[in-house]
Amino acid sequence: MATAVPAERDAVAEAFPGPVRERTLPGALVHRTAGGPDLIAAGVGPALAAASTAATLTAAALDGRPYALVVCAGIGGGFAPDAPLGSLVVADAITAADLGAETAEGFMPVTELGFGTVTHRPPASLAAAAAAATGARTGTVLTVSTVTGTAARADALRARHPRALAEGMEGFGVAEAAAAQGVPVLEIRAVSNPVGPRDRAAWRIGDALAALTDGFGKLAPVLESWNQHDQ
Repeated sequence: MATAVPAERDAVAEAFPGPVRERTLPGALVHRTAGGPDLIAAGVGPALAAASTAATLTAAALDGRPYALVVCAGIGGGFAPDAPLGSLVVADAITAADLGAETAEGFMPVTELGFGTVTHRPPASLAAAAAAATGARTGTVLTVSTVTGTAARADALRARHPRALAEGMEGFGVAEAAAAQGVPVLEIRAVSNPVGPRDRAAWRIGDALAALTDGFGKLAPVLESWNQHDQ
């Protein structure tokens, strides 16, 4: 399981009681929970998150213990009114919102330039089960390299991605690393602030971290029972 920063990693770990062991790998520090997932604070932004996730996946595969699932988890911005503060969002699409080119006609995603991909889709059965267990809403979670700070950009993103519920900075990078090794991916975000004008006084980071802990407490049986062949 990959978060951006240690505070998010630790919030997830709280949902899995018991001792946590650390293992240092080239490019990553893995926290192993008792009977729960392995956790890494992969770093902020899609590039570092992809690199850390790839290093962890590769080390596990070389060790003969490949992972069956990668989960990107953390707090993020929610698009009002559909994703209010403190709510959970489960991605049914993980989309790189600003990977492409600005043109006179508007933004052009990199796929329209003839390269790569901009969306990864988690297994539908897993996303549905995760949402049902946690009470989360499902929709597109956008990955951005620059966090939205104006109403105009929030409106532009929502116009291009009408199913968008949240934005973060790591999901697409984590998904790229997982896809490169054929491992399915899931993204879950707890909403700490609205997407739009930056108002730090209105952020509810503590509430979002608590929602993350509560959500993963409910999600644990789903992760334990999910069969990756149900994709």
